[in-house]
Amino acid sequence: MTAKETELKVIGASGQISLGKEYAGRTVLVEQPEPGVWRIRTATVIPDNERWLHTPEMQAKLKEAFEWLSQNPGRETTPEELESLRDA
Repeated sequence: MTAKETELKVIGASGQISLGKEYAGRTVLVEQPEPGVWRIRTATVIPDNERWLHTPEMQAKLKEAFEWLSQNPGRETTPEELESLRDA
């Protein structure tokens, strides 16, 4: 179904309608602005314990960290090197 296309669906005996396989497994918001009218929109859910990662401050810090990482690639170290860094 393309944007702004209308399609006739029948609600089954169990109260369900099919939106098509392309939406299988997706999370959707179902709003009912008035009786007999439903608005269905795809949605992305962020768990409560991960919301802090999406704040503007944290997004800025993550961007800075990824930029630093791109300039400072990881390298192999020995346990002794790590201990000397810890003790420095």
